[in-house]
Amino acid sequence: MELFTSLGDFLNTGGNVLWAIMFISFWLFFLIIERYWFYLREYPAFRARNRAAWQARSDKSSWFAEQQRKQLLSELDCLMLRNMKLIPALIALLPMMGLLGTVTGMIQVFEVMAYLGSGNPRAMANGVSAATIPTMAGMVLSLVGIPFMTELSRRYQRELRENAAAMPLFH
Repeated sequence: MELFTSLGDFLNTGGNVLWAIMFISFWLFFLIIERYWFYLREYPAFRARNRAAWQARSDKSSWFAEQQRKQLLSELDCLMLRNMKLIPALIALLPMMGLLGTVTGMIQVFEVMAYLGSGNPRAMANGVSAATIPTMAGMVLSLVGIPFMTELSRRYQRELRENAAAMPLFH
């Protein structure tokens, strides 16, 4: 219970933007986990089914065979690409949301300065923390997501090559 209180206090310190960053980061890591789950649990069955369909063909050199091969490879490609474009978009969005938090925090500082003057540092402290915490959170979460995105992208490229090699055309 104390953990949730501490987390709530941290999120409130960073302002509303930090709540949005948290939502985006949950979405991002859900998508990353979903892609790993797909590659580890679901993809092998799809790959085996499509490769078996190609191996079962007696004709592997006609125009029609080439079109069916393209279809089988395209089906696997579409399955592997699902949510893959969204992951780098969310990784790029996180630092931008952090910068939005910087701007909103600085606006708070300027509002305090307008009402109380610049001689009250305690009054400005909330705005300064609301300006720096979202920036840090956005950058850190983005940096944590980059290695996962890179590994998933490499895996996608490797699987594309392996699938094409496993379904050769004979001319």
